[in-house]
Amino acid sequence: MHDLIHDAARSGPSDPPCLILAHGAGAGSDSPFMERLAGTLSRAGVNVWRFEFPYMQKRRSDGRKRPPDRQPVLLSHFAAVIEECRSAMGPGQPLVIGGKSMGGRMASLLAASPGTPDVSGVVCFGYPFHPAGKPDRWRTDHFGDLPCPMAIFQGTRDPFGRPEELEARPDLPGQVSVHWLEGGNHDLRPLKKQGLGEDALIDKAAGGAAAFIGTLK
Repeated sequence: MHDLIHDAARSGPSDPPCLILAHGAGAGSDSPFMERLAGTLSRAGVNVWRFEFPYMQKRRSDGRKRPPDRQPVLLSHFAAVIEECRSAMGPGQPLVIGGKSMGGRMASLLAASPGTPDVSGVVCFGYPFHPAGKPDRWRTDHFGDLPCPMAIFQGTRDPFGRPEELEARPDLPGQVSVHWLEGGNHDLRPLKKQGLGEDALIDKAAGGAAAFIGTLK
């Protein structure tokens, strides 16, 4: 059994769509970003499960910072969480996987991998299109293998992928959509001069994600 945080849908049908939400590389499932995102999604009618990768679980137990686990470990752990959440779902509930930054990337890699349990869609908040400062190392080769739609909610100031960088690249596959959040950084924080609340773009991304998830079967 995995330590899951369940943010139950607070509106909508009795069998709401479900989202398994993974954290980013540097902060766990209870970071302020993840708390706000999950809470806004649940208010919008999405059943959210949050979990932590093994390296973050170890950090929580002893307080020592660690780098993320290797990709095979991350993907294997994510797949096990999917199986556990599936067993708690009704037969008609759509299952979506996603996450913040690294967590969203792992979700997309998992969805594109042969033999992965069927999911209805993928959603990512701040996709790491490339490592910061290394725009030559693009991380989208697997997008064409995705058997389901993927929605990315990206700040226009995100150092891991800005609008002008994507415009200079070949078009993304048709099943992948990018929704730009003006002024947002990698944590979807706006510029002070925009006059928005600190969490306004997180809420906007969550609303867009809930709408996207609502279209999936």
